[in-house]
Amino acid sequence: MVSRNTLISAGATALLLTAAAGCAPADDTPSAGASASSSADVCPAGALGTKTAGKITIGTDTPAYEPWFSDNKPSNGKGFESAVAYQVAERLGYPAGNVTWVSVTFNNAIAPGPKAFDFDINEFSVTPERRTAVDFSSPYYLVRQTVITTKGSKISNAKSIAELKTAKLGAQVGTTSYQAITDLIKPNGRPQVFNNNDDALAALKNRTVDGIVVDLPTAFYMTGAQLDNGVIVGQLPQIGVPEQFGLVLDKDSPLTGCVSKAVDTLRNDGTLAVLEKTWLAGTGGAPELQ
Repeated sequence: MVSRNTLISAGATALLLTAAAGCAPADDTPSAGASASSSADVCPAGALGTKTAGKITIGTDTPAYEPWFSDNKPSNGKGFESAVAYQVAERLGYPAGNVTWVSVTFNNAIAPGPKAFDFDINEFSVTPERRTAVDFSSPYYLVRQTVITTKGSKISNAKSIAELKTAKLGAQVGTTSYQAITDLIKPNGRPQVFNNNDDALAALKNRTVDGIVVDLPTAFYMTGAQLDNGVIVGQLPQIGVPEQFGLVLDKDSPLTGCVSKAVDTLRNDGTLAVLEKTWLAGTGGAPELQ
């Protein structure tokens, strides 16, 4: 996980209590973090060059999955990524009433070309290839890819990557989960690709595939809440720079620096650590695959 300073100022504590309760911030007064970042009008609080003056537009996919969002309603402030998005907006000087959400598919968000959002949050791993088409903020989460299956499958007792070579595996299109299959596991057969995690989960339930690869928090949610007989096979090795989730912005967006400052502030004052504990609790302890 990211090394974070967990000492939180008294001013930040009230903000974190709101987030921990699952509510988007409602105070119309920009936070201290937003005021600090707006010095010299580099990032003027609530007055950035956003899509709509005085408001900030945030994108994400539909459906929006647990534990990143709750009840498929990004605007309710519940779930890790919804809470992070509102905290970023708050630090930029945009209270909850000035936040607008738009639905954008995963692939469209990272494709070249103008965007309908100011920033998008949807478990986007930062990769060099994606950086050629979009900007990324500072990372707000470090992630591990994880293989899941069902009890009784041919890989339910696998302890190593070698034991996955003959398995039928799949993942969502365009994701690092799919890349983890092709680059790390390298199965004998071509992996199956799905439009979204719902389709991947359905294939697992129907035993069309032996296993699917998703990020660790999603793996815990799927095996604990969406599968009656779900099994976490294990986490895949981290190779090189740890995989990071970042907010997506237009390529060369004038907002990228300000958004990154907001994320950095949330990390440094302990907000991200609190949000992880609140919304991603219980997502540790999965076995390691070697």
